[in-house]
Amino acid sequence: MTTQPPTRGAWPGVRAAVAAGDPALVADAVLALDEAGRREVARELPGHIGVARKESTERARRKGHWTDGEDWIEPVRVAGAGVLGGAAAVATWLYRRDFTRWRRPLDSGPLLRVIAARPPEWQADLAVRLALRLRGSRAQARDDSVPLALELLRRSGAVPPDHDPLTTAWVSQPPDLEHDPLAEHLVPRLFEAEGVGRELRDDNVDPPSWDSGRRTWLGALRDAVAAGRLAPEPLVEGCVSRFLRGGSATDLRFFARLHEMLDPAPSPERTRDYLRLLPAAPGPVAELALRQLRGAGGLSGGGGLSGGEVNEAVSALLFRPEGKLVRAGLTLLDQAARDAADDLDDLAPALASAFLCESYEVRERTVRLAVKHAARFTPAGAEAVRTAAGVLPAELAARLSEAYGAVAAEPEPVDDFEPGTLPPFEPPAREPFPPPLDDLTAAYHWVHDGITFERWLAGFVRDPAERPRPGQGRIYGRRQWNRLEEWTEALLREAANPGEEPPVPEPERAPLYARHVIGVRTPEGDFETDFGRLPAELRESIAADLTRRGVPLGNLADSAQGPPLEAEILGVSIMSSGNWAEPSEQEEAGPRDRLPDPRHVSTPHYAMLMRCAEVYAALKARTLPPYLLATPTLTSGHLDPAELVARLEGYEAAGVEALPADLGQALLRLPREVDPEVIDRAGKLTSRAGATLARWLADRPAPEMRVDWSHAGGDYTHDRQRGGHSPRLRPRIRIEPTGLPLVDALLSDPNPWTYEEGGVYMDSWRLALPSDREAVAMHLLPHLLNAWGRPGYFYQYVAALFSQDGPVGEALALLIAAQLAERGVYGWPERGQGLLLDAAAAGILPAVECGRQLGLSLRRDVAKFGPLRSALEGCAKLGAHRQVWEIMTGLLPVYLPGPDERSHAGHTQALTFAIDAARWAGARGPVPAVAEVAARKGSSGFVRTARTLHEQLTGSS
Repeated sequence: MTTQPPTRGAWPGVRAAVAAGDPALVADAVLALDEAGRREVARELPGHIGVARKESTERARRKGHWTDGEDWIEPVRVAGAGVLGGAAAVATWLYRRDFTRWRRPLDSGPLLRVIAARPPEWQADLAVRLALRLRGSRAQARDDSVPLALELLRRSGAVPPDHDPLTTAWVSQPPDLEHDPLAEHLVPRLFEAEGVGRELRDDNVDPPSWDSGRRTWLGALRDAVAAGRLAPEPLVEGCVSRFLRGGSATDLRFFARLHEMLDPAPSPERTRDYLRLLPAAPGPVAELALRQLRGAGGLSGGGGLSGGEVNEAVSALLFRPEGKLVRAGLTLLDQAARDAADDLDDLAPALASAFLCESYEVRERTVRLAVKHAARFTPAGAEAVRTAAGVLPAELAARLSEAYGAVAAEPEPVDDFEPGTLPPFEPPAREPFPPPLDDLTAAYHWVHDGITFERWLAGFVRDPAERPRPGQGRIYGRRQWNRLEEWTEALLREAANPGEEPPVPEPERAPLYARHVIGVRTPEGDFETDFGRLPAELRESIAADLTRRGVPLGNLADSAQGPPLEAEILGVSIMSSGNWAEPSEQEEAGPRDRLPDPRHVSTPHYAMLMRCAEVYAALKARTLPPYLLATPTLTSGHLDPAELVARLEGYEAAGVEALPADLGQALLRLPREVDPEVIDRAGKLTSRAGATLARWLADRPAPEMRVDWSHAGGDYTHDRQRGGHSPRLRPRIRIEPTGLPLVDALLSDPNPWTYEEGGVYMDSWRLALPSDREAVAMHLLPHLLNAWGRPGYFYQYVAALFSQDGPVGEALALLIAAQLAERGVYGWPERGQGLLLDAAAAGILPAVECGRQLGLSLRRDVAKFGPLRSALEGCAKLGAHRQVWEIMTGLLPVYLPGPDERSHAGHTQALTFAIDAARWAGARGPVPAVAEVAARKGSSGFVRTARTLHEQLTGSS
């Protein structure tokens, strides 16, 4: 028996082409198949998808290069498109979930080749099916759904289905209306398909200068109309029908531009359509409708509109939010009155609509029009006007009464404001400070609380005996110790095993490198050149100069000598980039004390670290004092002056020198008022620390503090300066240097920039300066405007200052003001309200300064008046109505625009609220800033409101 060799089928050849990853080879193999071969491949192909994916990954791995794993997809898609029977099966196959990818195929030619081999009817069926699959999804934006569907519709000649995503997809491609066979079907659908306007929202007639070769749709439609390929009238009708369907300004922007570009002649047939657009269409659409109505003669005395239609147009325009359209409505009303041949009774409803407008300017101008044309109303029409005028305010109703008879003015609103009782402020009790801790090992890691830290440090200094060593000594591998728990661990380890600490690691420095670009100036011009082409003496001079300045030679060190420059060298320039330090910028070797750079942590935090470092150095030098001077005697952080004198007396008896940072912290914790007997005792001390204390008690430094603002372009120079981008606070603290590093650090300018370690131990800062709460507020300010990055309990740290001592000023006022006006995701206005009420109840609210800071925040776009008004009104209802008025007296001089500035709605809102606040507080007496605005010429709502407030405050009329 003999065995026949197996016949080679169609599948192995197609499989080999797929494995090669070349769609063109697959197309050649598929097109060579007969009907039986196509059925065989169609049977095997679905099961081969996983194999093809795996083989592609293995090929990439063997070649050692990265691949996105998608190069197998197109060959398999081409194979399926060539062998599957029905158009529906091919449409499903081409966009299987297995074929999802992140980029389009580079070449669709092989796929189009195998489809072109099918019968024309089959191709048309596939084209329509692929068009109906379009959804405008992100996945389809990444694959070839859109270009393939459009190309097959063009090739097959099939009528495009009525499918909105298809039309939107078509306009997403560059236009070619002259040669695109789809244009005659899809241009009319531009005005019907949803999504077209949004897709073309940024389209213009002419492309931008930086992309002048790009074709735009408006430009293509203009050219098609000019060439006679498209009639303009259907396009205009399409725009109007699209306007009437409604939509946002963004969705209708393209059609408004198209309508403007076509510039249609006025058409009485479209008058009703344009009238329908006036009430609610987006502003640009309403404006073009108004222009068309004017052009048709209906709004200019040509008799195009009836009295009822004029009333309709006026009513629509007067209730528009755009001032330009409202003014146009009043002009229309006046024009219609002048052009009317007989009585004006038909316009009475339009006047009634204008009386209802929210804008005072509109109402006032309408009253002038009504008075101007009063004689042309019949008794019935005049009665209608007089009745409608009942909604007018008293002063306007009085003016109308002169021409129409007595008018019942709009009743004055009833003021039902009833202030509550200000909630009492209950400061925390100042209790005796708890004793030093005993179990220091158990508590060394929990010193983030200021009171616990003071107790721990006091306990260690009093008894630095050997205790169990905590941790594993990993702190010694760190160049800096930024956290208190690192220092407490180091203290315990040093006490248990003196000398355990290894040398402080050298600071890590970034590698030095440089890259230089050489430019030369010659008689022929300036250009860049290789370093090796310069003369040898010039190269040596450049290298010597760079070396002298500490700049690495970088790429110049390996520059090969090249052919010399033929042109005369008139000058040489060098552009250098990289990492190096000039000799003048090199940092001197600082003390190796593990303290961080003071610029990278907040100053109160650094002061705590200074005290730890000081105790650590004394421990290593065996010069620890028997106890600390700065340990508070009250939980508020204060230190009893008599106790400090007694501690220094003990130091003198024992011959102990005070630690500088400890002494400085002790002085800052003293109250501002000291018993004269204690001052006398301090004057009898003989040590240097005692003399320092005596000077402090006799003349305690009074720091000068203020808050400066800056922006991306520089510093603000005055309160009314216009705002810039990126506002930033710059707290300023000034004293004469005391010679005590900790005091001079805490009473100097805080760093306006915040770093990763900024704001740590913020709840303990008040303990460092219990008699200088304004200085603590200054240290909090750099974190104020960063609502996202600051601690969630920031407002509590501000509230804690209310029970501390010392004067208040700009910093505390700004802390309250900014949190009162905060908005957005991280804004909690009720927290700001609580701060204002507590400060008012405690009697420490700097109300006028708080208002000034609110005015600055409004000017510099840190706050908006709308949310601020709600917060202030809430505070007034809770009993702070007098303080709210004081705040407004500080806000208005800063916030109101000067004579050379334009007013806006926020300014009028501020004056309107000030009228209420002044009435609630029973305020009397002029506010100069308000008086200045009231004296200006004009009758704008802003000026009129200022006059009302000024008259209320002064009793003048």
